[in-house]
Amino acid sequence: MTYATQMEAARKGIITPQMKDVLADEPISEERLLAGLANGTIALPANKNHTSLHGAAVGAGLRTKVNVNLGVSEDCCNVENELDKVRKALEWKGDAIMDLSTYGATQKFRRRTIEISPAMIGTVPMYDAVARYGKNIEALTIDDIFEVVETHAQDGVDFLTIHAGLNTAAVECVKRNKRLTNVVSRGGSLLLYWMDKNNAENPFYEHFDRLLEICRRYDVTLSLGDGLRPGSLHDATDAPQIQELLTLGELTKECWKQDVQVIIEGPGHMPLNEVVANVQLEKKLCHGAPFYVLGPLVTDVAPGYDHITSAIGGALAASYGVDFLCYVTPAEHLRLPDMDDMKEGIIATRIAAHAADIAKGLPGAIDWDNAMSDARNKLDWEKMMELAMDGEKARRYRESSQPIDKEVCTMCGDLCAVKRSRAILEK
Repeated sequence: MTYATQMEAARKGIITPQMKDVLADEPISEERLLAGLANGTIALPANKNHTSLHGAAVGAGLRTKVNVNLGVSEDCCNVENELDKVRKALEWKGDAIMDLSTYGATQKFRRRTIEISPAMIGTVPMYDAVARYGKNIEALTIDDIFEVVETHAQDGVDFLTIHAGLNTAAVECVKRNKRLTNVVSRGGSLLLYWMDKNNAENPFYEHFDRLLEICRRYDVTLSLGDGLRPGSLHDATDAPQIQELLTLGELTKECWKQDVQVIIEGPGHMPLNEVVANVQLEKKLCHGAPFYVLGPLVTDVAPGYDHITSAIGGALAASYGVDFLCYVTPAEHLRLPDMDDMKEGIIATRIAAHAADIAKGLPGAIDWDNAMSDARNKLDWEKMMELAMDGEKARRYRESSQPIDKEVCTMCGDLCAVKRSRAILEK
């Protein structure tokens, strides 16, 4: 039997090569994977032209995935440096890479990234439309915009962030409801500007069928973007955010009619006490589609530490059902991240994702922690380094302060609780 997309294959009971990858990597049965892909609660982004891809799925019953943003900009336009970041993101076990390039040889960078990456690749075509044509935003035609979408699909991009829910009704809602930070989504702001200057509807919303046709042809997953995500605690869970979410729920159903897979993007900045309600709203209004969040960042006052504010919100969100966490680095709101920022962001987000998987009771998630605890109880330092999420940093800390008794550490020395209690309890 033939199939156009992973969703169509699942609905026909076909196990694809990418599904076999997932089954080998995840604690999920074949029946449950097929059911989740068929009903849309699981997405498996896998463009037919991404030949180096190792299949990974996002959604119910699966490990919480971590996305890494990178890409070239006008101020930092070094393709080789960004490719080094791609390689490091894979080494540090990012599950997905989003190329957010806005300047220069964007296609060259995108194609090379897809060529070397076994991880799924995402992009935001609206960014590239500006870079590709060199026009003022308002001068872009609808055909220009969709030509970029198709180019990304042809190149092998696995998931596209498209801000189709920011329609004219949502814009009017923003105008009626004053925000502190207006529209902080870059893709959303570009569309807002285009719509205003052309006095026109969002082309992705108005021509959504055209978008679906491209996605179905190449098996591209739509990541329906939150153009009106809150950029401050003040704006969280406001009318514009919910207005857009309602539209994304309706568009989700249109995608599934065409066997096109969907991921829903979410906030953003949000008080800790609103995180769980937002997860429940998305899952209800978007029919259980996988949920992908930036953070959420639970305070606005920690520039330089936003990887921590993000990890706090991300751990809570994922423990209540978020499936995909976009990393946030210490450089958020300040500059383009360098390699050190990127590592800090990836590790912080992986910690949040793993903590959530334990809380969700994902089979086998706590085994890693139990192995670490066993190594600690045995004071097996080499095993601890092997098991550490960032073994290089752990080893560096250990070696920087050596105890007299090599069996223990300089925190407690001869008063080591583990050593003393073992002597009594494990005679």
